[in-house]
Amino acid sequence: MAKSALVLGAGMVGVSVALHLQRRGWDVALLDRDGAGEGASFGNGGLIQREAVFPHPFPRDFSELRRMASNRTVEVAYHPSALAGLASPLLRYWWHSEPRRYAAAVAGHAALIATCLDEHMALAQGTEAMPLLRPIGWMRLYNDQAKLDAALAQAEAARQGYGINYTLLDGAALAAAEPHLKVPRLGAIHFTDPVSVSDPHALTLSYLRRFEEAGGRFVRGDATTLQRAGAGWRAGGEEAAHVVVALGAAAGRVTRPLGYAPPLFGKRGYHRHFALSGNAVLNRPILDVGSGFLLAPMRAGVRLTTGAEFTRDEAPPTPVQLARAEPIARGLLPLADAVEETPWMGVRPCTPDMLPVIGPMPGQANAWCAFGHAHQGFTLGPSTGRLLAEMMTGEAPWLDPSPYSPARF
Repeated sequence: MAKSALVLGAGMVGVSVALHLQRRGWDVALLDRDGAGEGASFGNGGLIQREAVFPHPFPRDFSELRRMASNRTVEVAYHPSALAGLASPLLRYWWHSEPRRYAAAVAGHAALIATCLDEHMALAQGTEAMPLLRPIGWMRLYNDQAKLDAALAQAEAARQGYGINYTLLDGAALAAAEPHLKVPRLGAIHFTDPVSVSDPHALTLSYLRRFEEAGGRFVRGDATTLQRAGAGWRAGGEEAAHVVVALGAAAGRVTRPLGYAPPLFGKRGYHRHFALSGNAVLNRPILDVGSGFLLAPMRAGVRLTTGAEFTRDEAPPTPVQLARAEPIARGLLPLADAVEETPWMGVRPCTPDMLPVIGPMPGQANAWCAFGHAHQGFTLGPSTGRLLAEMMTGEAPWLDPSPYSPARF
């Protein structure tokens, strides 16, 4: 079992870790209680976000905090009964969003995301996944000059500091780029580096097939059965010398019994697909900043996604943000009928310092962590897979892993 690993969690991160270990000659089993890519990797906006060098900070402006506290926005919703349990991680999130500490988060986030396109292409090249990848970027739409000016300043900082490419569009240029928008907007920032994925689930499944075709095993099983098996590990009927916890928002359920309790918290997100009326098209994903929702063209239809919802883990779905967003979205784009009867829901796994948890689990030999990617697990899965595989095999890692160390919690 010396070069064997059991990867718990078959989202984009877990599948990528499994593939990278396999390519280094390891015997790898991938375990999930559900099908691969059915968690947060399924329901995102379908973007490989090379431009996302700035993680989402906790708002520190009082007027913005007051607006969020109203619990009436598309960007943020919360269950009041959940706030007591979330107080500690959210307070730490606020603390880490102080400008100097936030700068450290940006540095770590930007370094990891820098190779996201190359790492995805390394896994997708030569597979049926390539037609899913569209190098069309995405747009942020603005109808407030002050917000557009602030966003433009940040985009320029990203260009100068991290090589991020963008184009500024005025209202006329935006209307030409997206002629089926029903109402004008003041302008838009078009980030041109990101790749739009027309079916995020299909991309994860394509990577899984590549893993299985090379001899890897995907098994259905319960990760919470994880226990020691001599010097190695056992879960779901599989044994291996090493275990990787890549369970996203559910990671703590496995790590806490092992003595490691990272301060993870979840941000729920929802989506629903819609057909477009007549011959209308949406050429690329658009975020209507003033309203707080994303519309993305997918194989299944136009995907409407919302911001963050804070709840107890066991709370039933409450897609109030979709209900708020839909009439505004219909006013922006000629949406027809909903494709699904029931909206999709998933949970983004977040950490207070806005950086993922990648590396050896404290206090447990041959146990490794790969979770906490917040909004960017789909983007960062392959980069994380390579980094962790290099750490596990003793190679010189392509990136200093210390900012993501599990030992920081």
